[in-house]
Amino acid sequence: MSIDFTEEQVQIRESVARLCADFGDEYWLKRDSDGQFPEDFCQAIADQGFMGIAMPEAYGGSGLGITEAAILMQAISQSGAGNGGVSSVSLGIFGLNPVVRYGTEAQKARMLPPVISRQDIACFGVTEPNTGLDTTRLKTKAVRKGDRYIVHGQKTWMSTAQVANKVLLIARTADESATARPMDGLTLFFTDLDRSKVEIREIDKMGRKCVDSNQVFIDGLEIPVENRIGDECKGFRYLLDGINPERILIAAGLVGLGRAALKRATDYAKQREVFGRPIGMNQAIQHPLAENWAELEAANLMAFRAAQLYDRGEDAGAMANAAKYLAGEATFKACNTAILTHGGMGYAKEYHVERYLREAIIHRIAPITPHLILCYIAERVLGLPKSY
Repeated sequence: MSIDFTEEQVQIRESVARLCADFGDEYWLKRDSDGQFPEDFCQAIADQGFMGIAMPEAYGGSGLGITEAAILMQAISQSGAGNGGVSSVSLGIFGLNPVVRYGTEAQKARMLPPVISRQDIACFGVTEPNTGLDTTRLKTKAVRKGDRYIVHGQKTWMSTAQVANKVLLIARTADESATARPMDGLTLFFTDLDRSKVEIREIDKMGRKCVDSNQVFIDGLEIPVENRIGDECKGFRYLLDGINPERILIAAGLVGLGRAALKRATDYAKQREVFGRPIGMNQAIQHPLAENWAELEAANLMAFRAAQLYDRGEDAGAMANAAKYLAGEATFKACNTAILTHGGMGYAKEYHVERYLREAIIHRIAPITPHLILCYIAERVLGLPKSY
């Protein structure tokens, strides 16, 4: 096993780093303050062809793998863009994987190119306020009437809904009582986000201010049958195909954020003098930073090992989940250490590390908590009985 990058993969990383240099720390500090969506950054990513990095060439993408997408995400995050940069483009990069895998040729030709070019902006409607991580028991209903489905329900934590014109939406088309398992009644759609039928309320949250998160209330949204992805009642299975890539890309992005924090802390430790010597001479400063480096590199190996398995068509579930877990813990620790290394100035926004910590927490929690990842590994890898 090797995760040495090819020449093409190295070029991708270097090209993304050059692009991100035009959107430096001050740009992201402003977006963290004013909450303005970074559309100019997103468009730059699309203009360079990176939005379609893992999409088929036939529809305007680059036809590359999750490994290359992970390199892209990590380079964005490591530039200082952090979670704000990654989350602004993530759905366009990997979120439509169910359409790629289960959409008809006509659907792919109609739906994918506008997302790749940024003519369409998509959001993701899955999580609901009363079900949380118990995704199989979603309540939002889609009732078929002739050639359309009529949707009523609620979604929460929908990112980019303030700026999106499309939504990848999962809704119940069969009651739980009518199916063998709750997951059997869920259907997937990719359709217009008709704001005359949808109320969107932004959630004021801890971090990543420039990428909105929302509560969404759906009252009579009409979805043409031709916007249904695959068969009725199989939507949850379609979503499962996107879970491992999501875990991998989040892990790679988290490592990038942790590295950005570690670099700032290390640079500060070299320059900051107290008692006539740089604080980086003190082992109390050195050792936590060295530990952060080791833990981030270990998480990075796991992330790209998972990407390698996925791109080969092998089972990547355990590695992808472990990568997300390790990256979340290592990055949170690195960001916290960066603040402590800066001392009081770590609390000041101008040094950026407090923003890194706030953004690290998001993907430590979402889209799956560390506790459920450990449950998954306990059950699927170690063979222990299910605990919930």
